[in-house]
Amino acid sequence: MTDVVMPQMGESIVEGTLTKWLKKPGERIERDEPLFEISTDKVDTEIPSPAAGTLAEVLVEEGKTVGINTVVARIDEGGSAAAAPSAPAPAPPAAKAAEPAPAAPPTPAQEVIQPTPAPQQVEDTAPAEPAGPLSPLVRKMARENNVDLNKVKGTGAGGRITRQDMETYMSAKPAAPAPPAPAPSYVAPAAPPSAPAAPAAPLAAGGQAKTRIEPLSQMRVKIAEHMVMSKRTSPHVTTVHRVDMTKVAKMRERNKGLFQQNYGFSLTYLPFVTRAAVVALRQFPLLNASLDNNNIIYHNETNIGIAVALENGLIVPVIRAADEKNVLGLQRSIVDLATRARSRQLKPDEVVGGTFSITNFGSFGSLMGTPVINQPQVAIMGVGTVDKTPVVVDDAIAIRSICHLSLSFDHRLIDGAMADQFMTKVKQVLENWSEEVL
Repeated sequence: MTDVVMPQMGESIVEGTLTKWLKKPGERIERDEPLFEISTDKVDTEIPSPAAGTLAEVLVEEGKTVGINTVVARIDEGGSAAAAPSAPAPAPPAAKAAEPAPAAPPTPAQEVIQPTPAPQQVEDTAPAEPAGPLSPLVRKMARENNVDLNKVKGTGAGGRITRQDMETYMSAKPAAPAPPAPAPSYVAPAAPPSAPAAPAAPLAAGGQAKTRIEPLSQMRVKIAEHMVMSKRTSPHVTTVHRVDMTKVAKMRERNKGLFQQNYGFSLTYLPFVTRAAVVALRQFPLLNASLDNNNIIYHNETNIGIAVALENGLIVPVIRAADEKNVLGLQRSIVDLATRARSRQLKPDEVVGGTFSITNFGSFGSLMGTPVINQPQVAIMGVGTVDKTPVVVDDAIAIRSICHLSLSFDHRLIDGAMADQFMTKVKQVLENWSEEVL
């Protein structure tokens, strides 16, 4: 029997939330096959099985937060876990317990024992519900209406089943509540039209629901905590600069076909901006530093965090030694980190250690924004969309590719003059781009 433990996902991680089991007790699993999903304050990821065998026992239910090295499940490597589910059914001991009292009817005693495995099986399947953690209201509705939660499609955060999902299911599937009712509802098959009236009655009495309550996902909770902490820690100031990206746009247009053909990914504007930021950070290292009380920590490495939007939140994986990479290397790193972030394959060490961050909200059409600093950093750059815009050039109107770059900085350490000097350097690099990308 192999113990499955909550892993330590990074040096600073002391606990994790088990968000979803990918296997049910009694199912076969191979070594390194994803077994369960966890969420920490750094990253969400899938945890592979440490051994091949059968999942014999689940010790921690979905939604529970436990410390590292806590045993969360056990795997029977001999594959005999099929016998494990039957072992809890105490049929032989129960029969022996019935023998000492032959005066009492033994057959009824056995009949009483047989129904007990059924509730146990229902309880065993509960942790494997695909909908994730359930609210007490949803569980009560399922219990009172005898609804199999595995058949209810959840539309809440992370696929959770909400009250509205339950009401929709019960109104669309009237046959499910009908069987538990004794003989009366069994008599007429015409009960389906009248069955939905039962769940619909509370809605009619209370009117159309005006609100819906759903718990935050673990990732959303951590994001909220981090954002509030950052705003509480750093006095945020934002400066915005308009940048003429025409030379970069032409360079990108000339090379994007070869990029796709030779490397299998597109050439975007983001690596150009990242490269310009790295050049500016060399000249203004204070923006690559961090604060520790009254001490300034200067970082000898330039590790750029790139914000990646996920389906249910945001994560900032880090390009390490970004100052050693050209546009091609930066684009490759951006694509790799973004792809693995969205497929939940990032390692915790890949989302820590950043010294400066960039967020590209322009990919969603935004002109500009005021991003929140990613603590303990002291600055973050926002990249707006690149649009062809009529501008005045040498007293004449010309069409140029314009982008607005914003910089949010910690006013405890960075003054407006330095922030604008930094942005001016970024602007100069981009507007006078001459570096080849291939």
